Amino acid sequence: MKKRVAILSGSLLLCAMLFGCSNQTKQADIEAPASVEETTVSEAGTEAEETVVSEDSVECPLEDGVYTANFDTDSSMFHVNEACDGKGTLTVKDGKMTIHISLGSKKIVNLYYGLAVDAQKDGAELIEPTVDTVDYDDGTTEEVYGFDVPVPALDEEFDVALIGTKEKWYDHKVKVSNPQPADSEAAATDASQNAEPVEDGTYTIELDFAGGSGKAHISSPATLTVTNGEMIATVEWSSPNYDYMLVDGEKYLPVNKDGNSIFEIPVSKLDEPMDVIGDTVAMSKPYEIEYTLTFHADTMKEAQ
Repeated sequence: MKKRVAILSGSLLLCAMLFGCSNQTKQADIEAPASVEETTVSEAGTEAEETVVSEDSVECPLEDGVYTANFDTDSSMFHVNEACDGKGTLTVKDGKMTIHISLGSKKIVNLYYGLAVDAQKDGAELIEPTVDTVDYDDGTTEEVYGFDVPVPALDEEFDVALIGTKEKWYDHKVKVSNPQPADSEAAATDASQNAEPVEDGTYTIELDFAGGSGKAHISSPATLTVTNGEMIATVEWSSPNYDYMLVDGEKYLPVNKDGNSIFEIPVSKLDEPMDVIGDTVAMSKPYEIEYTLTFHADTMKEAQ
């Protein structure tokens, strides 16, 4: 009898030990993922914190003040008003940059700093328009919509979405560059307005060419024809593959059919960079490419 009790007691003790080990194993299985999860959260929080610190450490390259700056977009349908010469007013305050742009009409009703998909989410902060009055060269004025767009960095593309009167959102890339103090811009404008007009006639003039991949260029010198104070340049590309040019939003077609592409384009100013677009068909599909032309007044000579 005593032997049976001893055997039974031993069996019960062994079961208790096995049950205890089993519980410890299950408890470890439960606790282990929690421990891993806590570590992951901790590491993620550290990485997020480091990212925030990194973003805050970026310094604005400009002192607080008001500047004019180029505002470039990826679309001819979304650009600053022609009266603004491709520029907006860049305000820097407490190291943060915002550019005010006046558009060509009231057809764009909201902007969003970011992507179109985010602009349509609840709580998205849309950029509301202002009503701007622009003055054209012919003396007329027009009311258009303007917007204050945050600028994260200069000379770098960033996302801006827009919605028009048709209530559809579109994504665009924009870039702000070449900031100049507003006072110096005004001085340059005054100097340009006070410059002596070019006499009517036909001239040769040297030009600087920039932009593109470097595979094609416009030859220098070009021919400049002045009639009633209006300047028209006859420019020849080093390639026959340009089928049109855009100057101030206007399209110009080549004036020749054979040989390198030749265009007659207006020149609004001398000794200052002038932005143009050339459309090339040299690749698998047409591409609009941005270029800059600068015509130098001191190189003008009467054409022979």
